[in-house]
Amino acid sequence: MVMLKPEDILTKEVLDWEGIHLLHFAGSSCSQKTRIVLGLKGVDWVSHEVDLVAQENYGDWFMGINPRGLVPVLVHDGRVIIESNDILAYLEELFPEPALVPPGRADEMAALLRAEDDLHLDLRAICFRYFFPGAGPRPAEQAARYEAAGSGTVGGEPDPRKAVELAFYADVAANDGISDARIRQAIEDFAPAFDDLEGRLADGPYLLGASLSLLDIACYIYSYRMVTSGYPLRERHPRLGAWFDGLHAREEFRREVAEPPPLVAMREAMQARQRAQGGALAEVAGL
Repeated sequence: MVMLKPEDILTKEVLDWEGIHLLHFAGSSCSQKTRIVLGLKGVDWVSHEVDLVAQENYGDWFMGINPRGLVPVLVHDGRVIIESNDILAYLEELFPEPALVPPGRADEMAALLRAEDDLHLDLRAICFRYFFPGAGPRPAEQAARYEAAGSGTVGGEPDPRKAVELAFYADVAANDGISDARIRQAIEDFAPAFDDLEGRLADGPYLLGASLSLLDIACYIYSYRMVTSGYPLRERHPRLGAWFDGLHAREEFRREVAEPPPLVAMREAMQARQRAQGGALAEVAGL
């Protein structure tokens, strides 16, 4: 679990915060799954929205809390946890009801969530091209600002994750966006994961059997992003498509991924242009 040490944190005020606080953004996929879990467990929490569009996550105040510059961040009585799947595991331990990890399967859940996290940059690449209207290369000065900000340490040690983030944006800049090759790689990476999830649903209504779990919540968010980006989930993975539709029909899930109508209209217009130019996700990926 990635829990920061006091020396990692430059914005010291959070060390004195009491109760459950979540620093998050409405349109952040990792924030969305965290809010779903908080809602299902009935947790009272204090909201601190960090505007990613305005790049507040690169400001000194937030980088002083999370040296990786990513949301969400959970602060509980001064303890700071910065990775979303670690936050989910922490909440499951702190608030065990309703249980979202089947008995005796905690290690399996941890491994499955690590596999989900391994796809995060693939999902980001797809979203930059097909989900977020206007997403593109970041200015060089923004990358420099990000590189210099924060303590640069996690757990008291130099943090290699910042280099991963910088490499992603450097690749976007070098290709003037997300290349066809990067999209095809992302879909190739997702294929075995979706095949595995499809197979799991042969044994029950949820990914780990008879009851809803953290894996369902995490994969629902990924599935929503993929479907909205133009991935033919229902056609290629019928059981997974039906599972997704069932979760999306639930208000506690759907409200966390809801978007302002103007943003939806902008994305639909962008995707219409992509289809007209032969650049839709399914066409580029050869689906």
